[in-house]
Amino acid sequence: MNNKALHTLEYEKIINRLTGLTSTSLGREEAEKLQPSRELPIVERRLAATDEAVRSVMFKGVPPFGGITDIRSSLYRAKLQGILQPPELMEVAQFIMGSRRLIRYISLAGEETELPLLSDLCEPLTDFKSLEDEIRRCIDEQGEVLDSASPELASVRRDIRINAGRAKEKLDSLIRSSSIQKMLQDVLITMRNDRYVIPVKQEYRSHFGGIVHDQSGSGATLFIEPEAVVQMNNKLRELKIKEQNEVERILRMLSEQTGERADLLTGDAEILGQIDFIFAKASLANALSATLPEMNDEGRFHLRKARHPLIDIKQAVPIDIELGVEYTSIIVTGPNTGGKTVSLKTIGLLSFMAMSGLFIPAEDGSQLCVFDGIYADIGDEQSIEQSLSTFSSHMTNLISMLGQVTDRSLVLLDELGAGTDPAEGSALAIAILEHLQKLGCRLIATTHYSELKAYAYNRNGIINASMEFDVATLRPTYRLLVGVPGRSNAFAIAQRLGLPTSIIDHARGEVSEDELKVDSMIASLEEDRLHAQAERHNAEKLRRDIEKLQKELQDERFKFQEQKAKLLESAREEARSAISKAKREAEEIISDLRRIAMEEGASFKEHKLIEARRRLEDAIPAQVAKPNRASGAKQVKIELGDEVKVHSLNGQKGHVVELTSNSEAVVQLGILKMKVQLVDLEPVRKTASNKAPVQATIVKRSRDENIRSELDLRGMMLDEAIMEVDQFLDEAFLSNLGQVYIIHGKGTGALRTGVQEFLRRHKHVKSYRLGQFGEGGAGVSVAELH
Repeated sequence: MNNKALHTLEYEKIINRLTGLTSTSLGREEAEKLQPSRELPIVERRLAATDEAVRSVMFKGVPPFGGITDIRSSLYRAKLQGILQPPELMEVAQFIMGSRRLIRYISLAGEETELPLLSDLCEPLTDFKSLEDEIRRCIDEQGEVLDSASPELASVRRDIRINAGRAKEKLDSLIRSSSIQKMLQDVLITMRNDRYVIPVKQEYRSHFGGIVHDQSGSGATLFIEPEAVVQMNNKLRELKIKEQNEVERILRMLSEQTGERADLLTGDAEILGQIDFIFAKASLANALSATLPEMNDEGRFHLRKARHPLIDIKQAVPIDIELGVEYTSIIVTGPNTGGKTVSLKTIGLLSFMAMSGLFIPAEDGSQLCVFDGIYADIGDEQSIEQSLSTFSSHMTNLISMLGQVTDRSLVLLDELGAGTDPAEGSALAIAILEHLQKLGCRLIATTHYSELKAYAYNRNGIINASMEFDVATLRPTYRLLVGVPGRSNAFAIAQRLGLPTSIIDHARGEVSEDELKVDSMIASLEEDRLHAQAERHNAEKLRRDIEKLQKELQDERFKFQEQKAKLLESAREEARSAISKAKREAEEIISDLRRIAMEEGASFKEHKLIEARRRLEDAIPAQVAKPNRASGAKQVKIELGDEVKVHSLNGQKGHVVELTSNSEAVVQLGILKMKVQLVDLEPVRKTASNKAPVQATIVKRSRDENIRSELDLRGMMLDEAIMEVDQFLDEAFLSNLGQVYIIHGKGTGALRTGVQEFLRRHKHVKSYRLGQFGEGGAGVSVAELH
């Protein structure tokens, strides 16, 4: 890519912001070397990876990168049979643990949404838990080799403690003597050169045998090892050497095990750096309220409500611009400070971002193109040192880029032809535009020259555009208007500022008739645009009013039908009740008659009794069907896979999984399937981004899924923090997490004390502790859950 264009469009500021969002030095290294790509498949893959990270964060929260550090230098030394120090080995153990936690996070997120690229990245990652366990068995979180690392080390350290205790007891008994105390500078035991000594006044040196190890700066105090403890200190020294040798043996053993896996762990570090970099891109997308652009390599782009990513979202004025379909070049005119340069930079920088795999701050559905080069000549670049004027500087840049531009390039030119005589400058600008048009590149240029407005008006493939200016307020609106050339508005501004009318009329007389016609044409176009815009607003308001009335009418009709159905149902219920009562009485009479007939031998015809009972049942009125919102409306065709609402179930949503007949369908409602009449179904309106699946889908949620495994409370008050911790623990418990990390920082300790008191009483917490080495130490509390 053209490095000058990257600098001109401030691409490095986007990279700086991206690197600030990485969680590890490995990810920061990946972000710092990010460059736009010219290849469409590479760009699409980059954007797809960013999209997967965005969806992962949406479903599972921020990924855990704790413990993942750059251990490649340590691995390299271990591979060369160097001995790693305890802190370095603990970093290896923490790295293995962090890698495992991140793999688990992506696995759980993959159960919620498809993550093919992130899953493929995680596939080669190795889990050396056995090495991690061995390191943790031998080294504690503070980076000290444990006594339990080997039986020999435990035995040596036990002997050291015993001999040290004996030496201190011997010296202690010596300094407690009143006759000795007057010879001491201080009544204490200290150490010099790993040997126990006592501080003796200079004048009493001859009263003590032994060895002098040191003296104070003034020479008044000597640090003497008395004869009585020389042998004990010698023994301690021997034991210390044995301890040091055993510790070195243990570290060499762990380093060898690490060195055997160095290549695989180095590969893991590079992969984890890429994953961190991908999630940093997702964080940037969230910070910019950015969306996924559609990409092509056909020279087309269409930005919807695009914003400059380096301008505050509350202040940025969105622009809409399209290029590469009906026209390939845009000439933007308008006054200074109207936003022309910002619009150029927005288009160029968003193109660079998309080609780098970054989301862009624009509305959904925006399209961008993968260019083989983006060339920008923007701003006043005159150089006193090089004796270059503004015009010379622009020409130097143009000459440089003209030799590189192709039909797959994007060229952005600011103030084309400026800095020289207007007549020559406009002529030169037209010639440059003609040349670039023949090359077939995509071109956006800004200018003040009115000649270029007419040039663009009469050429195929070129269209005028302007930055809107409100004459009433004498202020630019920063809106880009494509299809409308800009006006200078000099006379209108001068008149509103109070310049005498006679001077303005005289100035108008100095303007050529052709220029006045152009200005009149532009004014007419502007008036037509404003009128069309007002008409469109009125039409939209009228449409909203009609939709509101239509909805109110539909609601009233539904209420009427519902009330009518209730009245009919009430009447029929009364009739059913009366007939049911009569039926019971008739059954009793028939039973009595049958009993009398059997007793008296009379003959009754049974089929007549059955016929009479059937007539009674037919007299019971049928239940009235309740109306639904779709009643009275045209029957909508229901197809397999449609998402529908079931009116008889209060609008419950489901998917059609089977059409059993022309009047019935089988609907999947959660885990249930039921047969429903087609008239009781209403299709859910589909959008372009939300189409119902062809088959019913059952989403399985893991019992131990979690939204977060870490909670950061830094900067919160205690009451607010307790509420966050309570909700966090509930989520973690429901997700079947065994261990969570609560970051409260060190500070005064008030937040840590309050949080740990709450953990002690919480029903889900089995135990808690402060973070160990590599987990955050006293700034983190680690809670074990039931």
